[in-house]
Amino acid sequence: MFTSTGSSGLYKAPLSKSLLLVPSALSLLLALLLPHCQKLFVYDLHAVKNDFQIWRLICGRIICLDLKDTFCSSLLIYNFRIFERRYGSRKFASFLLGSWVLSALFDFLLIEAMQYFFGITAASNLPSGFLAPVFALFVPFYCSIPRVQVAQILGPLSITNKTLIYILGLQLFTSGSYIWIVAISGLMSGLCYDSKMFQVHQVLCIPSWMAKFFSWTLEPIFSSSEPTSEARIGMGATLDIQRQQRMELLDRQLMFSQFAQGRRQRQQQGGMINWNRLFPPLRQRQNINYQGGRQSEPAAPPPLEVSEEQVARLMEMGFSRGDALEALRASNNDLNVATNFLLQH
Repeated sequence: MFTSTGSSGLYKAPLSKSLLLVPSALSLLLALLLPHCQKLFVYDLHAVKNDFQIWRLICGRIICLDLKDTFCSSLLIYNFRIFERRYGSRKFASFLLGSWVLSALFDFLLIEAMQYFFGITAASNLPSGFLAPVFALFVPFYCSIPRVQVAQILGPLSITNKTLIYILGLQLFTSGSYIWIVAISGLMSGLCYDSKMFQVHQVLCIPSWMAKFFSWTLEPIFSSSEPTSEARIGMGATLDIQRQQRMELLDRQLMFSQFAQGRRQRQQQGGMINWNRLFPPLRQRQNINYQGGRQSEPAAPPPLEVSEEQVARLMEMGFSRGDALEALRASNNDLNVATNFLLQH
């Protein structure tokens, strides 16, 4: 959907796919067919505190009872699937579990703080659903996904590859009266887990045996096939524009395939790859001179200088310096394209 999220689809993101399908289907089922059962999934903190209905902490924080919240949170989970591709399903599930548990504690603290310091008694029912971990994912999204400008409007204001996701999060933030409590607790839990505060990432994590069990049982059900690399050609475009789009598509396909081949060779050989040899520009290939029926190769261009700032930004995202240098040289110093290369391979 957006350029910061890599390729389309849910390839290598079975947990994200399950979070999209199962809670959304249950929300629709409760709203349309079983409205009398919705009371079992109300997130009632007073009932948890006064009547010790601990089960409400689980039932009330999994399924959204508001279909608008279901729609917005599903779109955000789809865009945040990038973290499952980067970290793996186990680490991604550990982050969701940790933020889900910590946010329940922060919900209680925020409610008690409002009543103690300001004398404000919040409503007993907070918005239901898997909302706090969704807000928690904004922390790694802000810290690790590079900001690439897409367009500029009204002078200093600019639209980036992350703008629409922030707007969607703001829409979810303003969808209810007390959802801001869930949002703040989610952001606080995401900050604590992402910064490894108090070593919570070691306590609140998915055990390896459990990860293997779910990988063996559920991953085949929710796995997705690898998306095709073909892009749509805009309707109504002129022939020149269509040719240009096809050339860019061929460039992209060539770079993706050779980038994957180069990484496999480097893993087998343990050495650096000459990316100037692996990535000759496609348009230079079309200008090869034929003399006497024999093909003459153009002279190899000098090594491309890579911006150290962009290398540092890729290294902050968790990639090695060698991979960052190779991806930037292969993409002609395009940070967004280089990021997509590294995330998809």
